[in-house]
Amino acid sequence: MRLLFEIDTKDYNINGVAFIRHSARCINIKNGLVAMVYSKKYDYYKFPGGGIDDGETKEQAVVREALEEGGLVVIPDKIIPFGYVHRISKSDRVGVDYFVQDNFYYLCEVEDELKEQILYGYEMEEGFTLQYVNPQHAIEVNRTMPHGHKSFTMLERECKVLEILIAEGYFD
Repeated sequence: MRLLFEIDTKDYNINGVAFIRHSARCINIKNGLVAMVYSKKYDYYKFPGGGIDDGETKEQAVVREALEEGGLVVIPDKIIPFGYVHRISKSDRVGVDYFVQDNFYYLCEVEDELKEQILYGYEMEEGFTLQYVNPQHAIEVNRTMPHGHKSFTMLERECKVLEILIAEGYFD
């Protein structure tokens, strides 16, 4: 899978303790709009997706996470690798100095009918909802609105992936 870009904040102790957690993210585009999870509480957009569990393939994770966060039923044999973003930054976890994550993005076809979301903890608290949005709108919201304590790094990652999709003609 191609490297889309790297995010290295260089604000951490590389000789310290690392926390490594990779993720898989779903890109579903329909009629010029992209499926994004919207946080009602913090007013931001992100691609449906999340951490890859032990023993799970990246593709299995994108199927599971798209269903949980967005109610999207990904068709497993219609998953196409798009690229990944490598991130390394200071950690906000107690006892951990820095966080390393490869975010694997997949172009996914989904079934027409949405299922009920299966939200946990902070996802419920933030009021995650699935929305098909204009990619420029998601970029504008993520870059211009206040988002409380949410990670600028995560928000900018999603903006840059959207910009690559736009530049490569996925919304023409």
